[in-house]
Amino acid sequence: MAHKFEITKDKAGEFRVRFKYNAETIFSTEGYASKASALNAIESIKKNGPTAPTEDNSGG
Repeated sequence: MAHKFEITKDKAGEFRVRFKYNAETIFSTEGYASKASALNAIESIKKNGPTAPTEDNSGG
């Protein structure tokens, strides 16, 4: 599978979520105090992402 969510733990002990395509990180989240919160973030992205609008702030 080319797309995946990856949960990591940073040096501060917080859990972070990365969304990857092949080996490239497309985006990463803020740090979460618990793994459960990181998993909730993944579920929110899956649920709300497909219907999220695109906001063009490029000025052109």
